[in-house]
Amino acid sequence: MAFHGDPVAAGVTVFSDGNHHMALADALQQFYVRHPQVRDVFYATTPPGVLTSALAAGGFSLGNLFLSARPHLFISPAPILDQLLAKGLVATHEPFMRSRGNVLLVRAGNPRAIHSARDLARAEVRIFLSNPETESASYQVYAETLARHARGLGVTFDFLESGRSGRVVYGLRYTRIFPGCFEIISLDGSADISPAMREENVVTVYHLGLVGQGGEWGAHLRDFLQHEAVTRIYRHHGLERP
Repeated sequence: MAFHGDPVAAGVTVFSDGNHHMALADALQQFYVRHPQVRDVFYATTPPGVLTSALAAGGFSLGNLFLSARPHLFISPAPILDQLLAKGLVATHEPFMRSRGNVLLVRAGNPRAIHSARDLARAEVRIFLSNPETESASYQVYAETLARHARGLGVTFDFLESGRSGRVVYGLRYTRIFPGCFEIISLDGSADISPAMREENVVTVYHLGLVGQGGEWGAHLRDFLQHEAVTRIYRHHGLERP
């Protein structure tokens, strides 16, 4: 999980999934520049399950440390906001951004010669996906995308059927992933790495909603995030308006 800013000084707090954290960081910085009287923006970017638990608990448990934090604005895939709406934690929510679908990320040099989703069925290819228990939102998107491609290709991905083949029972690793270590491969094998907007490629639509009344700054931030300046920031990072 990642925390940013000063939770005590901040005039507005945001809980968000982390798949668009680079764009969110730029957008929130722009909001602060325009409204320095907010003092700071505290935001947490973690898997949605962690965020919903923190919202219910009033903060985050970090070992023996409890960090009190209650968001004024919540950003996540639409089904997560639907859950909060059903519990009365948000009064409404609205579309914010959408992904462009999914691609394959392979080791630089592509040593296994992976050229499309079909190659994932080969026995020597190892697949790394989100944890289906602690990162269920992203796992479901990736798994459904691969399952749709498998049906279209007429192949079977054993790792989707078994769910536990080669599973890491416990693993802990601190690392920084550099883009130069990987290459992007399209799922359909085309030369264009921009994911085709086809039904096989699951697109995630992110929504945002005020928690309660949103405090003094929540509504201002919500409106700013729908501004054209934020559209440009997110487009730069590969996301679009719904």
